[in-house]
Amino acid sequence: MLLSISYPLLRSFENRLRFYKNWKQLGISILCMMLIFITWDIVFTQLSIWSFTDKYILGIKLMHLPIEEWMFFVFVPYACVFIHEVLLYFFPLKHPISLIKKINILLAFILLTVGIFFFDKTYTCVCFISCGGFLIFFQRNSDLFLTSVYRTYIVSLIPFFIVNGILTGSITNEPIVKYYDSHITTVRILTIPIEDFIYCFLMLGVTIWIYELLKHKKKQDGLTLK
Repeated sequence: MLLSISYPLLRSFENRLRFYKNWKQLGISILCMMLIFITWDIVFTQLSIWSFTDKYILGIKLMHLPIEEWMFFVFVPYACVFIHEVLLYFFPLKHPISLIKKINILLAFILLTVGIFFFDKTYTCVCFISCGGFLIFFQRNSDLFLTSVYRTYIVSLIPFFIVNGILTGSITNEPIVKYYDSHITTVRILTIPIEDFIYCFLMLGVTIWIYELLKHKKKQDGLTLK
């Protein structure tokens, strides 16, 4: 977690990007996301859908979740939104993907179908149906915004593979986070359950959507004052 946040936090004060100026908007967006995902996490931990290996954590828990899990929901979204801003600044999108809305609605249909098909697999069902529903809601946004979020997600998969790979046992004798086969499809990419890729997109999508809304409001308020 500390490695995940260190570089984005340090570079937040970079003169061109000045990411720190949007900390208020980012903080609110992360808090809103956490209200959903921390609740989800607590319930799933209580239901033994996943658990944490004690020897790899400090042992400090809040609402049955390790302190490291709370850190995850702050540090990882911070790093991902930082990536989002870096991409927008250094590689501005001039044209959206022409078929982005068709791709988005197709993915929504696939996710909803898979979620219904695996109705007996709790994590799979909740994750896929929630993300599918979000993508339908997401459809109302501009093509350019949709393209920017998908681009951020694809780039974020690079650190995602590293961090989530470690959490799911790529370098440890047993996984730090254990997923129980009765609640997932058991399809994995390396050591990472396929559900985590959908979970990651949903968490990232919700955070960026709220963040960009707040940024737009800040900009509009600034223009009004002028």
